Amino acid sequence: MGGLIKFLPFTYTAMLVGSLSLLATPWLTGFYSKDLIIELAYGQYSFTGIYAYILGSLTAGLTAFYSFRLISLVFLTVPNGIKNVYLNSHESNLAVIIPLFVLALFSIFFGFVFSDLFVGVGSDFFGNSIYINPNNISIIEAEFSLPLLIKLLPSILSLFGASLAIYLYHVNPEFVINLTESSLGRNIYTFLNGKYFFDVIYNHYFIAASLKTGYTISKVLDRGVIELLGPYGLASALSNTAMNIAKLDTGVITTYSLYITLGLLSLIFLVFAPMLIDTSLLSEIRLIIIYIAALLFVLLPNFNKTV
Repeated sequence: MGGLIKFLPFTYTAMLVGSLSLLATPWLTGFYSKDLIIELAYGQYSFTGIYAYILGSLTAGLTAFYSFRLISLVFLTVPNGIKNVYLNSHESNLAVIIPLFVLALFSIFFGFVFSDLFVGVGSDFFGNSIYINPNNISIIEAEFSLPLLIKLLPSILSLFGASLAIYLYHVNPEFVINLTESSLGRNIYTFLNGKYFFDVIYNHYFIAASLKTGYTISKVLDRGVIELLGPYGLASALSNTAMNIAKLDTGVITTYSLYITLGLLSLIFLVFAPMLIDTSLLSEIRLIIIYIAALLFVLLPNFNKTV
């Protein structure tokens, strides 16, 4: 919308204080926590520590840039909304104002008053509740051994990012607009405005692939293999087998004679097969097969008579 500083002065003040604290402005609360964390990373004197320090310092500058870009676009620029919307704009109720006021006060004074109590050298505020290996204590190095430029670099980058945002989006907004006049500027703007195309890559290569895989699993595995081999397939196999077996009971005496003849031939083959061919495996279970064949040979005619 823009131009809300005259309609929401308290909200503007609270957000400005929070942004300055997030900026790690000296003597505000963020300065005693954010800068200390970055300095502790460098105080490790290791590759990972220096790498974290560089990333933290650059991120501090970017954080300051987008924070004051927000301040500029929402509160400081000319109004861009509808008149009725501005006329109906007002501060929030006390349920929101009171917490914002308390947080704003803490953002200003809490770090300055309580920094030594929490993270000061030799502080025993936490007692033995938090154990730190002595080899990992780098607060002495961070406080007294780092060069002045290393300690001030995050603050310098933060002030530079905030100043750049104020200049680009409040003092000289035409500069950003003119950047998109060239083909390169439009491509860069599209790339940044598209959030580095992370959403496109994520949706195309992860979400779409996951949905396609899920559809394939549902169609082929769940509704295909599992149903064919599972309850549906088992029920169908038993039903079809029962129907095929039932078709054997034709009620024709010649058919029953054929069954008896086939059973007798099968029994004779099983009995005399070892004499004709080498059936080492069949020899082990020959008696069981003969028993089952004889049982069927005896029971089948009786079953047919009962039916």
